[in-house]
Amino acid sequence: MTEELLAKVGTLDTLWVLIAAILVFFMQAGFAMVEAGFTRAKNSSNIIMKNLMDFAIGSLLFFVVGYGLMYGDDVAGIIGGSKFIDPALTDAPVSIIFQTVFCATAATIVSGAMAERTKFSSYIVYSAVISMIIYPIAGHWLWGGGWLSTLTIGSWTGMIDFAGSTLVHSVGGWCALVGAAILGPRIGKFKEDGTPNAIPGHNIVIGALGVFILWFGWFGFNPGSTLALDESIGHIAMTTNLSAAAGALAVMIITWVKYGKPDVSMTLNGALGGLVAITAGCAAVSMWSSIAIGVIAGIVIVAGVPFIEKVLKIDDPVGAVPVHCFSGVVGTLLVGVFATDGGLITTGSFDLLAVQAIGVIAYAVWTLVLALGLFLGIKKTIGLRVSKEEEIMGLDMGEHGTVGYADFVLKM
Repeated sequence: MTEELLAKVGTLDTLWVLIAAILVFFMQAGFAMVEAGFTRAKNSSNIIMKNLMDFAIGSLLFFVVGYGLMYGDDVAGIIGGSKFIDPALTDAPVSIIFQTVFCATAATIVSGAMAERTKFSSYIVYSAVISMIIYPIAGHWLWGGGWLSTLTIGSWTGMIDFAGSTLVHSVGGWCALVGAAILGPRIGKFKEDGTPNAIPGHNIVIGALGVFILWFGWFGFNPGSTLALDESIGHIAMTTNLSAAAGALAVMIITWVKYGKPDVSMTLNGALGGLVAITAGCAAVSMWSSIAIGVIAGIVIVAGVPFIEKVLKIDDPVGAVPVHCFSGVVGTLLVGVFATDGGLITTGSFDLLAVQAIGVIAYAVWTLVLALGLFLGIKKTIGLRVSKEEEIMGLDMGEHGTVGYADFVLKM
């Protein structure tokens, strides 16, 4: 290749990663619409404000601190050596923006599980810590050249989490689980005997729009993680789409049989569960296997939502934990089963599956321990939850002095 041609190839790669980053950024709108639609109208302005500010604050903190911790010179396989942004790293701004939108995804997952009763000031604190410390250090372990990228068991070396089923989604999901548990349920969510009450979202259409936006943005999330414009992006786009479709179809059929009617909100979450689950192995499994992964993710969603409510007694208004944590964990493990290179089905070897399992456990322990300390610390200091009066009034008025739907009479 001539130098001119090489320069053009490099420019196209940069353009592709930038386009993918823009698609992933638009997923913030998807998360905002899902969370707003699946919750009550009296909290809609608060939800939009949180989704806006976790990206704004996260962008600054990830640039100043997080990117260096994630991609700085490796220290013992655990952390990047740069505590603050290394000027040399700014030679690759497209890399920084691409990783920033991923970081924002991990942070915003928490918002949905803790919706309708969290102090806005507390949200800002924990979103900042996730963006600045929890996610970047976890990211270094695998994507920054840390210990999980070199972990060897038998004939296999390195965990496979291509676009972050575990690193992005389960990290956000574990934080969401801990935060929602410490925060406690919304007023009226559980009866005296512990059985859950349904608290319907105010606009399922907006929630559905959010799911379509997320599905659209995932074509940047997964194919963009090639970090190059090559022939694999078509395969990755197909596995991503097929898994989402299979997840939605599986949930529709299961809920139709189980409840007598197909459940709309759970089917929407089925599509998201399929997307989350395939994110780890989108480049490593066949298109047929991606369908199987989507179906399994759908089963996880249908089982996970009642498990969170009825067994753990945790109030998760949008189903963030089953979608992001449970589906992320299962999808990462299924890479060890379905991968065309190293998978249990194709090779009969458990080596890759063992590496995947160790990675899943490591991220769970890291996130659970830090999230527990973070949320308990916030609760003991500035407080985590709004007052009873503010919750009943709605966080739009209680926290921001405004309403999301002016000229409408809202049911409190």
